[in-house]
Amino acid sequence: MRRHTAEIREIAPDPKFSSPLVARFINVLMTKGKKTIAEGIIYGAFEILKQKTSEDSPLKVFNKAIDNVRPKLELKPRRVGGATYQIPIEVNTRRGNSLAMRWIRDLARNKKGKEMRVKLADELLAAYKGEGSAIKKRDETHKMAEANKAYAHLRW
Repeated sequence: MRRHTAEIREIAPDPKFSSPLVARFINVLMTKGKKTIAEGIIYGAFEILKQKTSEDSPLKVFNKAIDNVRPKLELKPRRVGGATYQIPIEVNTRRGNSLAMRWIRDLARNKKGKEMRVKLADELLAAYKGEGSAIKKRDETHKMAEANKAYAHLRW
């Protein structure tokens, strides 16, 4: 069937912080099914965050970083006649979280020279403070959506 929506599966919270968001981020970071390595990277990044911030829990820093990066709007292409328009649509929280996590992961991976947990900690810390590449990417997305506001009436 074409118009069938996939059912949303709940994933088990991670073992250390018992947070479903951290568990989801572990899955986002994981490559080739190597979950223990992904866990090691994230927990290592959390240790670095604990040292670098005054917050007692790195989980608070992580949650605030994700909240700061989460976009409110995104663009979806829609064909009308022969033309393709970029239509701004609101992003629900679940999709916003996954976009934020992917952006943070990709930007951390693209940095050179350090090990992944250090790069990830740096990216999370920058997002927590409201600066850095991920925040720039979110602002860019919002700017594009604002520029294409004229096509909002074509939304489905």
